[in-house]
Amino acid sequence: MLIKTLNNGFIHPASSEITTERLYRERRNLIKLMASGAAGAAMASWAGREAMAQELARPGKNPALPGRKSPVAGAVTMDKLTDYKDASGYNNFYEFGTDKADPAKNAGSLVTSPWTVEVEGLVKKPAKYAIEDLLKLSAQEERIYRLRCVEGWSMVIPWVGYSVAELIKKVEPLGSAKYVEFITLADPKTMPFVGSRVLEWPYTEALRMDEAMHPLAMLAFGMYGETMPKQNGAPLRLVVPWKYGFKSGKSIVKIRFTDKEPKTSWNKSAPQEYGFYSNVNPNVDHPRWSQASERRIGEDGLFAKKRKTLMFNGYEAQVGQLYAGMDLKKFF
Repeated sequence: MLIKTLNNGFIHPASSEITTERLYRERRNLIKLMASGAAGAAMASWAGREAMAQELARPGKNPALPGRKSPVAGAVTMDKLTDYKDASGYNNFYEFGTDKADPAKNAGSLVTSPWTVEVEGLVKKPAKYAIEDLLKLSAQEERIYRLRCVEGWSMVIPWVGYSVAELIKKVEPLGSAKYVEFITLADPKTMPFVGSRVLEWPYTEALRMDEAMHPLAMLAFGMYGETMPKQNGAPLRLVVPWKYGFKSGKSIVKIRFTDKEPKTSWNKSAPQEYGFYSNVNPNVDHPRWSQASERRIGEDGLFAKKRKTLMFNGYEAQVGQLYAGMDLKKFF
């Protein structure tokens, strides 16, 4: 059915939505195979080609930042990627405003070069790293992670970076170091909402040492094959896929190793709502809404159903042992 618009006509498909002849023929062949009962291998091959196509597509907005295929177990989900436009235009970065579109509108003022990250605290080798040195510290990998926001929406994003553990091993933590703190830049000159009463600044997040050392915990320098957009946390950010998105601090300038559990920004702001761990858990509701399901950004059609939220955001097989024996309702 064609839908009439105010622009003198109808909604026509964009060129990107038109099926090419090659794709049309491949789909026809797949339908024939399905009819003959020989579709299993064909489906796997088709999914592989589709996944490869979506992985290789670059938006052309920032300089290229290629990453090798990650050898880390669980590092590549087969879920459909979120469109770059949504991933870069709908997010939370309160230093630039509280509306989902504010970071994309306001983050242009962020200065990302020069950029240094200071590593301090309970380590044998404290250091200050230039962003160029961090980019070369370990091989860049592409990892396709699910991202689940505590607000009940989710995305699937191809990040580029490497495990936080690579940096941790470099600085050699002392035996007394039990936690790792990640501190975001707080510059009111370039971040217009720093100083607002929304949160206490600078934005601070933290992980237990074994969480930070888990290979899925990632320092990300880019996404979609390019350097990180400013509104998504350039030039580097934390990505912890089994936790709610606010645990993944953006635009990091300091990493601190401590022996005591740090007070994190949202935990200080509303401790009854945001615990230190903040693992994705469909069985523990937020005090003001259910966490049992989620809205996948990009699946917003009239008949789109919410997805069931997975324990640890679908990474239970990889990280569940970190919390063995813990009361996850108490330590939320």
